[in-house]
Amino acid sequence: QVQVVESGGGLVQAGGSLRLSCTVSGLTFDQPAMGWFRQAPGNEREGVSCISWNGGSTYYVDSVKGRFTISRDNAKNTLYLQMSSLKPEDTAMYYCAVDFHRYYLRTPSCREADFGGWGQGTQVTVSS
Repeated sequence: QVQVVESGGGLVQAGGSLRLSCTVSGLTFDQPAMGWFRQAPGNEREGVSCISWNGGSTYYVDSVKGRFTISRDNAKNTLYLQMSSLKPEDTAMYYCAVDFHRYYLRTPSCREADFGGWGQGTQVTVSS
């Protein structure tokens, strides 16, 4: 059974930085494409950033381009999201998820319906 555990969230002032981590265990499909998603109260969950099995391809939603960086360490089964220049509108619960059927990113990329293995999430709150 796949287990996904996110960590690294917290409260930060606007302009600050956080690094989220996601550890995955129980995969039978080695090194799948993975992604970070977020959901703010009253909003639908959206794809923030996704990455192919080897990090060769990445996707970022327009609102985080230039500020967030996704990476992965396959030896540690861990996915990261480095977030910089945080804004109050980045406040949300952040989740990582697995595309169980793809090594590479789909087109279009980072759609919630293509991912699974959702963890409990980690809360990011950015104060103004």
